[in-house]
Amino acid sequence: MTSGLILNIQRYCIHDGPGIRTTVFLKGCPLHCWWCHNPESRSAQPELRTLESRCIHCGQCREACPLAAEGRAGDPAGCTRCGACAEICPTGARQIVGREMSVGQVLDEVLCDRVFFDESGGGITISGGEPLSQPAFTLDLLRACRDRSLHTAVDTCGFAPAEVLQKCASLASLFLYDLKVLDDDLHRRHTGVSNSLILSNLAMLADIHDNIWIRIPLIPGMNDSVLQLQSAARFVNTLRGVRQVNLLPYHTLGSQKRPGTTGTGVQTALRPDSREAIERAAAIFSDAGLNTIVGG
Repeated sequence: MTSGLILNIQRYCIHDGPGIRTTVFLKGCPLHCWWCHNPESRSAQPELRTLESRCIHCGQCREACPLAAEGRAGDPAGCTRCGACAEICPTGARQIVGREMSVGQVLDEVLCDRVFFDESGGGITISGGEPLSQPAFTLDLLRACRDRSLHTAVDTCGFAPAEVLQKCASLASLFLYDLKVLDDDLHRRHTGVSNSLILSNLAMLADIHDNIWIRIPLIPGMNDSVLQLQSAARFVNTLRGVRQVNLLPYHTLGSQKRPGTTGTGVQTALRPDSREAIERAAAIFSDAGLNTIVGG
């Protein structure tokens, strides 16, 4: 079976689509949004994560390291991420982030929650990272879920080949489509890539799929001005397949993960928007005739 690099499988999710859902987080993302709340999902490779707050300095990790025989235990340059230190760590301070799983293995875990899906109208959400960065796995997982009549949602930033998105569109019940900002220069500066492909993919998707939820993170000073929000609202209002807009208030939860994961950068500290500012933002989309929800 096709295998993928899985970051985490999280149960009883209520903000990743309708009903109670099981969210499968894939590893690897082509964007580098500094506000990302899953920074450990960026790298497309397994990573060794150290949670210093849990470490009791017992030394068991150094003894278990295969490099100990060479006197190089814990040497980052020689680390192969074999997981020996994580397996022995008594407090979970050492963790391997990312594990290979087959479609069948993932499905076995997801189907354990089917009773909750059936009762609540939920299902499985494939998120990340970016699920379209592992297209073969994502498509095979969607097919397997369709064969079992599971409701499926794909949470995507849209930065992927159009043909991959088209194939997913024939299989997924719902798309959660992230829209950061329409200004291409701002998008490049804050995510590392142009938004031209993202916007063209969204327009294409809206013509062939009739169940899209737009998710807009409200980042203070980047995309929360009246002009930026009005521009986004006008664009979204032209898209036939959009059913609702979710405005996601900024938070700093991702910053707690960055120090323990390699290559994830540093999150700038910002003050979240006030409730009044968030309500004003929501009003811009509602006044444009869009079904608008704060959160979710």
